[in-house]
Amino acid sequence: MKTKQIAIYGKGGIGKSTTTSNLSAALSKYGYKVMQFGCDPKSDSTNTLRDGKYIPTVLDTLREKNAVNAHDVIFDGFNGVYCVEAGGPAPGVGCAGRGIITAVELFKQQRIFEELELDYVIYDVLGDVVCGGFAVPIREGIAEHVFTVSSADFMAIYAANNLFKGIKKYSNSGGALLGGVIANSMNAPYAKEIIDDFVGKTHTQVVEYIPRSVTVTQCELQGKTTIEAAPDSAQAKVYMSLAKKIAEHTESKTPSPLEVQELRDWASKWGDYLLSLETGTVREELSTNI
Repeated sequence: MKTKQIAIYGKGGIGKSTTTSNLSAALSKYGYKVMQFGCDPKSDSTNTLRDGKYIPTVLDTLREKNAVNAHDVIFDGFNGVYCVEAGGPAPGVGCAGRGIITAVELFKQQRIFEELELDYVIYDVLGDVVCGGFAVPIREGIAEHVFTVSSADFMAIYAANNLFKGIKKYSNSGGALLGGVIANSMNAPYAKEIIDDFVGKTHTQVVEYIPRSVTVTQCELQGKTTIEAAPDSAQAKVYMSLAKKIAEHTESKTPSPLEVQELRDWASKWGDYLLSLETGTVREELSTNI
């Protein structure tokens, strides 16, 4: 099996790393060889795969040594998941995306993915920063498929729509395409409707609906993924379902992002609709015309 490279984007704080780590853990439970590549300068993507422990980053190691063997920055995680953190520059200096560029180049030069015979490399990428470094997995076609984690909150959807613009921009020059949206924190009764409407407007799809769960919090406080700490929980079953769907995913597409004013108008209609629900004055024609 050729190594399948996947990038998971999402607004900061949306649950992207939680989702990515549980996805990596779930894929490993299905028997796949997985590497999780943390691309956030906070360098905490792989923590719950390693009992809450931080690992040295690629950039930190390069600052200490002139030459680095990629094996020096690969660490074992839950169920054999390989863990890597790209890292970032010293605070206040340089581009935050430099870690991704440097780390990916190092691993390509040393042909690590081929050596380890990986089934999946999953890049966990910050999705609300406009920076060339963070676009590398898309722009360079490193990732074959891109997924974005989004809740029904406007700023999460705004970040997802911006990501769609980046994918569309590079789609004609060998860039990665969109696999779909991973809908997170789907507890409010209207949340699924909002996400479904957004993906309909942008011609994409929802890959999985993930509810907000106290189980996730409990597991992360132990420094573990839900797959490891609560494997029989309902939440773990959702993550296993997500992993199965991504493993079976083969065709990604170019999304149709909304222009800024279109997105604002769309959000405003939903705001009016939710306000009318709260005040008990909902009009059926409004909900059907959103």
